[in-house]
Amino acid sequence: MGKRDDALEIIKSLGLPRKQHNERSLLTLLSLAGLKEDDSWDSASRPLLRIWDIMAWMREHYSKNYAANSRETIRRHTIHQFEQARLIDRNPDDPTRPTNSGDTVYQLTPEAAEVLRHFEKNTFSLKCEAFIQQHGTLSKAYERARNMVKVPVTLPTGAKVELSPGIHNELQRLIVEEFASRFAPGATVVYLGDTAEKRLVIESELLTRLNIPEMNHDKLPDVVLYDQFRNWLFLGEAVTTHGPVSPKRHSELETAMKGCAAGRVYVTAFMDFASFKKHASDIVWESEVWIGEFPDHMIHFNGHKFLGPYPQRNEP
Repeated sequence: MGKRDDALEIIKSLGLPRKQHNERSLLTLLSLAGLKEDDSWDSASRPLLRIWDIMAWMREHYSKNYAANSRETIRRHTIHQFEQARLIDRNPDDPTRPTNSGDTVYQLTPEAAEVLRHFEKNTFSLKCEAFIQQHGTLSKAYERARNMVKVPVTLPTGAKVELSPGIHNELQRLIVEEFASRFAPGATVVYLGDTAEKRLVIESELLTRLNIPEMNHDKLPDVVLYDQFRNWLFLGEAVTTHGPVSPKRHSELETAMKGCAAGRVYVTAFMDFASFKKHASDIVWESEVWIGEFPDHMIHFNGHKFLGPYPQRNEP
């Protein structure tokens, strides 16, 4: 194996997250260890390097020439994580040096250098275990942090699921817990997406019974509710970054669900009124708008009924 492959195995063994399993991080580690392609791992050293020095090492010894503006990417997406994982120290020669100083340097910690020097030896696993026991792994730390800020959602059945953190999923929670309880009481959550996990809740049998075809995650509405008493299907779009139920989106969904006998109610949801105003001109007629900041009210986009499905129509 080449040095890049070796470095990847070390990074994985020390429990760094997948986002650091890339060439940028591998070459950064090799630079901080002062290792060229033909050097042995037991010769790993601990030079004091600025990010400019790291980039120069990559260029000279690994023919990797990062653009000058890559310095911030290396600092934010590799160096920062190496610090958190206790692989490196910042300014060990002068801890009082300002963070934004152009002279800021980084150095492998003695413990990390010791792990590297034992790579390809029988003792490597033991050294990794000792390092992890002392410092933990960044992957687990990140996972704990993500779990602490997950968005809990209580389904109409009382069951609970957790969405990954973010404003989009927070709005989806409001659709399930606040919109549904007011305007679709007793409805079943047929589908609930997640920005990270993609399909979080999907009632495949019910979708089949309703004659709704299997669709990719990005083709389905964010939230699908089914009211069996009225035989209504609520198709909800949570608008944070993506757009509302536009005429084009409405046409696509109507075509995909032409075999579904349930009446379809299109709902575009916004977190606040200011967000609604940005997208108001794009919303299809004969649909509904719900705003989380005013949960007891809806905005009706024309048509002869306030809330309810319309017959399928031929879109232009």
